[in-house]
Amino acid sequence: MGMVTAGYFTADDVRAMPDDGNRYETVHGELLVTPAPGSWHQMVLARMFKALSAYLDANEREELLWSPADISFGDDTLVQPDLFVADLGAARLSGEWSDIRTLHLVIEALSPSTARADRFTKRRLFQEQRIPEYWIVDIEQRQVEIWTPDAMLPTVERECLTWRHPELHATSVIELEKIFDR
Repeated sequence: MGMVTAGYFTADDVRAMPDDGNRYETVHGELLVTPAPGSWHQMVLARMFKALSAYLDANEREELLWSPADISFGDDTLVQPDLFVADLGAARLSGEWSDIRTLHLVIEALSPSTARADRFTKRRLFQEQRIPEYWIVDIEQRQVEIWTPDAMLPTVERECLTWRHPELHATSVIELEKIFDR
């Protein structure tokens, strides 16, 4: 089960955490600790990656990445989104996570240990950072919550996701039945 610990943690504190199989993140100083995800969680994410990768590759974009990845929005914030599409311009030259400044899409797949952080703590962070779309993949409910920066409530999709990279005319279409089929 994921947990929140007492105290105030910086991004540097999180980078110094042990490599013990847990995922460590901090949002505005709040430490989030989650265990390694389960296999079904990873299979769903692999299918999402494959669908988005096909769209981006067809349009000669190489911007889809996965965790572990140290995405930091300040001294007290470091997150590791499951999947994300980023502007990699400066990071291509340096190879440093710290040079990723623009995220176009963030995707988190819920698990029992991450649901609270994904739905509340990280969702609010991504909205504050004006990430155009944040998808919360609810595997148990076979649906995706789509959050935008100003949304008070998500749009919930159960059949088909559509997304367009801001620099492309083509649209990605992801059939959720294919993502969630066991």
